[in-house]
Amino acid sequence: MFGLKADWSLDIKQRYFTLGDYIGGEPRWCPGCGDHAVLTTVQRICRDKQLPPEKTVTVSGIGCSSRLPHYVGTYGFHGIHGRALPVACGIKSRRPELDVWVATGDGDCYSIGAGHWLHAVRYNMNMTVLVFDNSIYGLTKKQTSPTTPIGFKSNTHPQGAILAPLNPLTATLGISNVSFVAQTIDWNPAHLYETIKAAHEHRGFSLVNIIQRCPVFSPEAFKHLQEDQSNLLLLTHEKGISVEKNILRLFPNQQEHDPSNMSEGYDVALPELPKPVGMLYHNPEVPCYEDFSSLGKDMGVEEKLAGLNTAFDQFAI
Repeated sequence: MFGLKADWSLDIKQRYFTLGDYIGGEPRWCPGCGDHAVLTTVQRICRDKQLPPEKTVTVSGIGCSSRLPHYVGTYGFHGIHGRALPVACGIKSRRPELDVWVATGDGDCYSIGAGHWLHAVRYNMNMTVLVFDNSIYGLTKKQTSPTTPIGFKSNTHPQGAILAPLNPLTATLGISNVSFVAQTIDWNPAHLYETIKAAHEHRGFSLVNIIQRCPVFSPEAFKHLQEDQSNLLLLTHEKGISVEKNILRLFPNQQEHDPSNMSEGYDVALPELPKPVGMLYHNPEVPCYEDFSSLGKDMGVEEKLAGLNTAFDQFAI
């Protein structure tokens, strides 16, 4: 090349991502909303794991929680109500090398998206699924959700909810091929971080139910958990969520629970109180569906056409 030394070499420096690389638009959630804590935790984990932003995807449906893709500096897909999981599964099926995160809510996932939730757990595709569970429909202004407690007054039940709430933990544990179930709280940043980090490190469908405060439409929903820590049950185990000693002392109610024991995890999750905080179940041996669905994704056009013609020939008369 004219003007350049022939023996030059290009020294490519290793990339390092700062927290700013994972910041997108300015969050528009209400002040005091637990969603802010979850967003910050996701950004910190992306930074600490040095996840390339161009190889990371956040997917959501509809709801306050589903604004998250707008606020993360990665690729994102803001889907329609209840459809976050099929979109995420489609992405993982054809681009298994991407790091997929899903942000959804108790209404978006456990109500209109319930069918997709069930089958996404069964497929066990490698993604981190964060359910922002505030026990109310927030974005559409205070309607009863699947996790709204009996007696809670909403715009759809002004005299109080009349049905027992869905238990997302026991429901998820009852789905075949389940591989990771955990629960945490948005007002304990250390436990929130460690739980989501453990979910991300698991290869498979990691569901984290996050008890999340809504200061506008359900400000009283979790006060009994914040004001009386004995209403929470911290699950401890060497294979579970690791927390420091200064965090342990915040929870007077603790139980040693081996997350490989599904039946015990179900028993722990069953009572209304105390609410378990930690890893309920973990099985890293469950196969991931993208290992099968992504086969042939690198085929050329001619190979695909040949495969189609072979398939069609089976129906020739």
